[in-house]
Amino acid sequence: MNNTTSLTTARRNQLLGGLMMIGLGFVFLAAQFTEMETIGAYILPGLAVIFLAWGLLTRNPGLLVPGGILSGIALGAYLVSGPFNDMADQTQGGYFLLAFAAGWALITVLSLLIGQRQMWPLIPGGIMLVIGGALVAGGNALELFLSLLRLWPLALIAGGLLNLWKVFRRNAA
Repeated sequence: MNNTTSLTTARRNQLLGGLMMIGLGFVFLAAQFTEMETIGAYILPGLAVIFLAWGLLTRNPGLLVPGGILSGIALGAYLVSGPFNDMADQTQGGYFLLAFAAGWALITVLSLLIGQRQMWPLIPGGIMLVIGGALVAGGNALELFLSLLRLWPLALIAGGLLNLWKVFRRNAA
């Protein structure tokens, strides 16, 4: 039964891979014969959907990573070229980072759906969320963030001290 399952999974993955390649081929072929301004807006979201669907269908969390990242970048590009186009550069950058953070969070959410929990994407996503939020809020929030940014070496020192404490605690036991 295990060999049958492996064979079925391998065939399914090969089938999906072939379909994805055909789909990408059609997209890139269409790009050769259309205005790039028209098709260009769909490249990033299209690739994101392909990777996300591929990852969900094959239950492969590794494919969710490029899908989530491309989703966040596509949403950020849309926001700064569309609804937030007239805002200050700092605010646009903040909204881009917030959208990018959402893409990282999407990886974690979708990994839960396939039963392979991936929490690590929340780290880069959380960092982008904080920076993006400070840029959008501006004023005192941005000043507070910049002040705290100067203190990041303290976290490195604390991590080093924690590692040393663990080493010495094991040696004493």
